[in-house]
Amino acid sequence: MQLDLQGVKLAVWGGDARTIVLVEQLANWGASVEAVGLPVKNPKVAVLSELKETSRDIQALILPIPGVDEQKKIYAVYHEQPLILSVVELASFPTGLLVFVGVAQPYLKEIAVHAGLELIEIMNLDETAILNSIPSAEGAIQMVMERLPITIHDSRALVLGFGRTGITLVRMLAAIGAHVTVIARDPAQRARAYEMGVLSADLLELSALMPQADVIFNTVPALILSRPLLEKAAPEVLIIDLASAPGGTDFTAAQELGISAALSPGLPGRVAPKTAGVILARVIRRILLERLAS
Repeated sequence: MQLDLQGVKLAVWGGDARTIVLVEQLANWGASVEAVGLPVKNPKVAVLSELKETSRDIQALILPIPGVDEQKKIYAVYHEQPLILSVVELASFPTGLLVFVGVAQPYLKEIAVHAGLELIEIMNLDETAILNSIPSAEGAIQMVMERLPITIHDSRALVLGFGRTGITLVRMLAAIGAHVTVIARDPAQRARAYEMGVLSADLLELSALMPQADVIFNTVPALILSRPLLEKAAPEVLIIDLASAPGGTDFTAAQELGISAALSPGLPGRVAPKTAGVILARVIRRILLERLAS
């Protein structure tokens, strides 16, 4: 077993099932880990009751993927009382401390700057996003299998957006035997879809394709599936929206039209928390080793 984090002091505040896996993996690599708000049973991890109990000589602080909301609450599904993060709490750490978070909301960004700490938003890294696209795509396909009365094989699927998640999803759908059409504005992305052996179309062509679709996957974090487009869809179509909230679908219009539509960001943590936790641990470990060596 690699022990290349031996002697590295870390603190992890809040989180969910994937965070427990993350903590245990970091501890198994030799890190000295303090955890708040997590029911970790690993004897190598010091479980604390309050944020203020955290050692001030840690080398990095790890916050949950959803981070801290605008009410100052750290995302902590296992902690009965809210974990409130104040600027005073952060300012008690040495200037320049690395603070890992999935996505930082304005409040966290503001107090991190005030405290002189370095925020690293790991969900914005290509490395994390590409690896996370695997459980995201598998989870999306699982949802379709549970909700549609037809097989994915021979179904007609539209994939809106052809970024990191879209590419992985298209590859899996095509491998199962779906008839996939990628919807993308970028001609280079449409060329890549052609190279992968699937159809592609510009966003302007989406309206004409809506009536034939059995399932539509959206990965674009902007309103794409508006009411006028939804009105052209088959009533039995299923929409799986993988974009960050509020997604790219007019869900009110979908409900009024009787269309089944689900907003499903964050699938890795729900469908494969162990895999998601290992992914986070590997990314954080790599960054720590690079930073601590410099």
